[in-house]
Amino acid sequence: MAGFILKRLLQAIFVILAVTLIVSFAIRLTGDPAVMLVGGAGSVTEQDLQNIRQSLGLERPFFVQYFSFLEGILTGDFGKSFMGGTPVSMLIARALPATLLLAFASLITSIILSVPLGIYAAVHRGRWPDQVIRILSLVGLSFPNFWLAIMLVLLFSIVLGILPPSGMEGPESFVMPALTMAVILTATNVRLVRTAMLETLSQQYIMVARSKGLRDRVVLYKHALRNSAIPLVTYIGLQFGGLIGGIVIVERVFNWPGMGTLAFDAISNRDYPVLQGTITVLALFIILINLLVDIAYGLIDPRIRTE
Repeated sequence: MAGFILKRLLQAIFVILAVTLIVSFAIRLTGDPAVMLVGGAGSVTEQDLQNIRQSLGLERPFFVQYFSFLEGILTGDFGKSFMGGTPVSMLIARALPATLLLAFASLITSIILSVPLGIYAAVHRGRWPDQVIRILSLVGLSFPNFWLAIMLVLLFSIVLGILPPSGMEGPESFVMPALTMAVILTATNVRLVRTAMLETLSQQYIMVARSKGLRDRVVLYKHALRNSAIPLVTYIGLQFGGLIGGIVIVERVFNWPGMGTLAFDAISNRDYPVLQGTITVLALFIILINLLVDIAYGLIDPRIRTE
């Protein structure tokens, strides 16, 4: 098991290095932040621009800047924002809790909806409830999250006026952003729960449990669902990692004060340190979650350790 964990850790470190290198290189293709800060190259001389680049540390070779950034990751120092000089770590510390809260709310909402619907579809396999649930899940997968977010704002904020259209102001402000993400997740999870339950319900021990006169509810939730939980927990763990990255657009639509909004503002301002730090932290969370899921799955199923 120690060798398995070490192998996964080495893979995670390699992925982190690859992601940070690609991010560091790619964001420098977006333009010159010195020009952005002065409002255009025509308003200042080249010497002025050079002085700004030097004050920001942009005159150094790329790999010198990159290794300096890696050193900062180890100490939690992502540099300072070009816009105002605020430490990037402070900006991330303010935005990250809002993103994590929204991600947890979306995931929990999806689980609450998808598990009962998936079980119901499996129990009524081939009949009209199963067909309706499968069609609805396909429709849910077809909705782009930004379009669904806009439709929810029009319905609940403009037409009905019962929910705030944007911002993070109390529990009611979570409803539309969490529901937007949960619809997409539920559409996928329903099909996964249905497939896992169908496979489990066909096992012999389920037939034995039913032959003993156990109630359907006990068979479904105590025996079938429990034995279907391993692939479900694994997928949901991986899904949470993807949710952290995919929540960026939804945050922007709802003006949610999280990592997505912070990243979008950094792109608009060509604020390299903020954008670099934001993407790196999101990538680290995704890698960490995937690593924990891999290790947990290796503990549950010894066959995985040999892969």
